[in-house]
Amino acid sequence: MSMLDTQFHQMHQQGLLILTNVADATGARMVEHLGGQAVATSSAAVAWIHGYPDGNALPLERLVATVESIARVISVPLSVDVEAGYSDDLGRVAEVLDAVIGAGAVGINIEDGAGAPELLARKIELARQIAARRDVKLFINARTDVYLKGLVPAEARVAETLRRAALYQAAGADGLFAAGVSAVDEIEAICQGIALPVNVLGVAGLPSPVELQALGVRRLSAGSGIAEFLYGAMGGLVKSFLAHGQFDTQALKAATYGEVNGLLK
Repeated sequence: MSMLDTQFHQMHQQGLLILTNVADATGARMVEHLGGQAVATSSAAVAWIHGYPDGNALPLERLVATVESIARVISVPLSVDVEAGYSDDLGRVAEVLDAVIGAGAVGINIEDGAGAPELLARKIELARQIAARRDVKLFINARTDVYLKGLVPAEARVAETLRRAALYQAAGADGLFAAGVSAVDEIEAICQGIALPVNVLGVAGLPSPVELQALGVRRLSAGSGIAEFLYGAMGGLVKSFLAHGQFDTQALKAATYGEVNGLLK
């Protein structure tokens, strides 16, 4: 693992790392087979595949089993989305982080959500300590939900993202995931405002990978987009099979995040 963790850090130093988020081992193996330099999980997709909604609901043993099964079939770095650590209790968060690193993760995403940024900073410090104990050079990608959850008015989003980024960097974060930002000027301002490698989410209206790289972005994530398409396609196939006993593949379309998550609530 020692080589994989170092490799994963190096992948954020130049160019644009395109990370395809998956739910399971076969999806991860496919990403590697198709040329993915590294593999990441989508916390939503992993929760959905086990029958839980996104949002810190997945039992730890299901998460760990998924990470172990993915690590077994790939030979590239694996980054695991641990939501907010599945708890605000630091003892429980420590247990989650230790288990995920032990299962084969060399990177994590951990998010602030609607909680206090100071709490995420403490979780980042904890992740750094636990990784050091396990002798893993963990890449800690701090996700801020300033954009995704509309935590502040639109005109304050860049400043608030940078304020949080400084806090997370001081706590030991290796990267900043500004999930949901899509405007060129805002992406550029965030990239210029911090020294950490910036990660963006593949949302509608996002600039091309070439443009993102020129703006200073170092990582592009698919998020739950692939899982949303797959569940939408499954729904279309099920409908046509129930109605006609045949698979109609002509009009398959993605489900929305809300539709898939709503099935499980």
